[in-house]
Amino acid sequence: MLTPEEKARYSRHLLIPEIAEAGQLRLKNASVLLIGTGGLGSPAALYLAAAGVGRLGLIDPDTVDLSNLQRQILHSDATIGKSKLESAAARLRETNPHTTLDLHPVRFTADNAIQIAGNYDIILDGSDNFPTRFLANDTAFFLKKPLIYGAIHRFDGQMTVFAPHLGSPCYRCLLPEIPPPGAVPSCNEAGVLGVLPGIIGSLQAMEAIKLILGIGAPPLGKILIYDALSTSFRSLKLPHDPACRLCGVNPTITSVSNHETSAPTTCPTMQTITAEELKARLDSGDLNALLIDVREQDEWDAAHIPQAKLVPLQTIPTYAPNLPKDTRIIIHCKAGMRSAKACEYLTSLGFENVTNVIGGMDAFQKL
Repeated sequence: MLTPEEKARYSRHLLIPEIAEAGQLRLKNASVLLIGTGGLGSPAALYLAAAGVGRLGLIDPDTVDLSNLQRQILHSDATIGKSKLESAAARLRETNPHTTLDLHPVRFTADNAIQIAGNYDIILDGSDNFPTRFLANDTAFFLKKPLIYGAIHRFDGQMTVFAPHLGSPCYRCLLPEIPPPGAVPSCNEAGVLGVLPGIIGSLQAMEAIKLILGIGAPPLGKILIYDALSTSFRSLKLPHDPACRLCGVNPTITSVSNHETSAPTTCPTMQTITAEELKARLDSGDLNALLIDVREQDEWDAAHIPQAKLVPLQTIPTYAPNLPKDTRIIIHCKAGMRSAKACEYLTSLGFENVTNVIGGMDAFQKL
């Protein structure tokens, strides 16, 4: 039963007929695993603890960095350099000492996923990379547990609940194959508005609470899209994919250890060259590399480097078999983003000497 102190703490919940004391006891007896205590995990963990969820599992092997504080509200200046789990635990104990915290200072991997996640009712994914998202999805599928998914990028966020055992599609129905490294920039590369993960993470916490209480309708089979700049929410249907390799008619994935979940969670370091260095080599006749321009034809017509060869980015997969793997390849575009994607794609094919021009033609034309 709830103690007098708990009744006072959760008094506003007890006034809601859909919750009342029976619902608060369900929250007290529930458990949620949060993968990550960063931008999404911070607000989700705070609200789940405040709501009275009895046990929270936290997975995070990282330490607090100054750049985290703009959005990761579990942490503070005083915890910079410390374990994120220690920082998160201290803040959550201040929020609600009645919540039990299980701290897992490890990376969530195919080797430990089933063992860790099997101890919780719900999995909440606050990760920031595709391999971990695929792993969270596959783990939830095999354990028949709901997965609350969230993702953020600059001013946009998305959220849904994946639960094939409840009749919904899974993450692989949304994204069948893992994108090549660097195809989607991380928040380290593209940035994110600090408030945005607070909104999406809070929505994730809301869905966890609804699932625990058995109230309302979780967004099964649809994905919620939030645009901060237009202050708009829209819901898109997410159909089940009969050909899904995990939850489809003829599944081929039989364990949490597979190509997607075993992929590196960080992109390989990319070789780069400045526009100044490139110009100096071109002027001296000492380029000793194949120079490729991945812009479009109209951009090439407006201005181009005579020694370069035009290969628009979308044609790189077709053109790649013609490229020599024993020659240094230098790639540029307008500002460096498209060329970075081309470099990462070629690297994924086994090209070992690929270099991106920082700043691209914009920087080159200023010299």
